[in-house]
Amino acid sequence: MRESSAMSLNKKQKKQIDSLRKKLQSLQQQLSGAKKQPDDPAEIPRLEKEIAAIQTQIHEIEEG
Repeated sequence: MRESSAMSLNKKQKKQIDSLRKKLQSLQQQLSGAKKQPDDPAEIPRLEKEIAAIQTQIHEIEEG
């Protein structure tokens, strides 16, 4: 993460990013578990797509 761009974020944006990072961490844990025990073949691509979407959202907020 670029510190210079993070410093220019307002409180709402910082909260949004914090919330998205927590969701991202949760999804990454779910993905790890799904890869270890693939019960549902559609779950891994779904989680990967969600993770990519959240990473994009974070990037968009940080870049303004």
